[in-house]
Amino acid sequence: MLPPITSLPVLLGLALLTRLTLIVYGEWQDRVMLVKYTDIDYSVFTDAARYAWEGHSPYERATYRYTPLLAWLLTPNIWLHSTFGKLLFCCFDLLAGFFIYRIISRLTLNKYLIAGSLVLWLFNPLTLVVSSRGNAESIMSFLVLATLDLFVSGKYALSAIVWAISVHFKIYPITYALPMYLSIRGHTGETQNQDATINRTTWKALQDILKLFRPNVERIKFFLISLTTFSFLTVGFYYCYGWEFLQETYLHHLTRSDTRHNFSPFFYLLYLTSAWTQLQKFLSLVVFIPQAILLVVMAMKYYEDLPFCWFLQTFVFVSFNKVCTSQYFLWYLTLLPVILPSVKMSRFQGGFLAAAWFAGQAIWLYFAYLLEFQGQNTFLHIWLASLLFFGINCLILRAVIRNHSPPSSSMKKLD
Repeated sequence: MLPPITSLPVLLGLALLTRLTLIVYGEWQDRVMLVKYTDIDYSVFTDAARYAWEGHSPYERATYRYTPLLAWLLTPNIWLHSTFGKLLFCCFDLLAGFFIYRIISRLTLNKYLIAGSLVLWLFNPLTLVVSSRGNAESIMSFLVLATLDLFVSGKYALSAIVWAISVHFKIYPITYALPMYLSIRGHTGETQNQDATINRTTWKALQDILKLFRPNVERIKFFLISLTTFSFLTVGFYYCYGWEFLQETYLHHLTRSDTRHNFSPFFYLLYLTSAWTQLQKFLSLVVFIPQAILLVVMAMKYYEDLPFCWFLQTFVFVSFNKVCTSQYFLWYLTLLPVILPSVKMSRFQGGFLAAAWFAGQAIWLYFAYLLEFQGQNTFLHIWLASLLFFGINCLILRAVIRNHSPPSSSMKKLD
């Protein structure tokens, strides 16, 4: 049991009250101040929901590049109240906190660590502001954590369905496919730890690797359910909205090459080559290679500790991506609370890395401000700041891996 002041209902209640307060404040700021509190994307969501409510395609709203499910979920913005979506996103925040509690409770009996992990998510300024401003990332946090919780509970069928829905919403959870596949043992027998192959012959090592990847009934069932769910959503929405749905929901994000300044160190390279379409496409493919290699390596090495593996993969996916914006950070911050029991890091080191992470963003934002609002040509400075932030992220990744302490036993199921 958690102490009364840090019990799950109390923390969820306080978190809800805090978010409601921010929503009310945001409505006031939107009315009286020039700088709006509400995220610009929220107006995009609401406009798309209006089109859907009136029987039209949500893609009639320019720049709406999300699943129609999101527009349908937000139709109460039209017929009930314009703040419904913000309330919904805040509820998904709380549901994500509930799944963090369940996952952490399998990893540790330390009630203070459990409470600290909940506080890290529920009262993180980033999560508070993102959902109360009307950004939909909390839905992804909920879907990813629900997938993880169901999977480690052994509820593979439900996990497969939720995972497929999460991939439908945003493509990045597809990176979790390999570690989930390797984690499903089924009837192949116990898999071998890859470190054990170091002193064996090459042939024996190859046999172990082939055994590791051998299909079994549970693995096939999991991915068939996922594929069926994803296909059902894709075919259904294609029938409703045609090619436009595929282009805006999937293909745009797969082929996106944002040459405007973003946190990615690759943006400047793509910006300078924007006039040469074929060269830019080639470079976009090349910069994906180190990202893909690292994702596979992380999956192969850490699949037995799935929360930690997913965090590393998400951190790598965001940090090495050719497009990286602030909302992407929430993708790996979602999984940060659930890896706390397996990362033995001093408070000083943790605080130093957190300070460096925020400082790297502050430096980048300063030069971005000079470009956007002062009209100064700071593209080179922004690129150098992106390199600095990328280096800080690599330092964080190295520190997290070096201080990783795998769970001594498999995650236990909650009653």
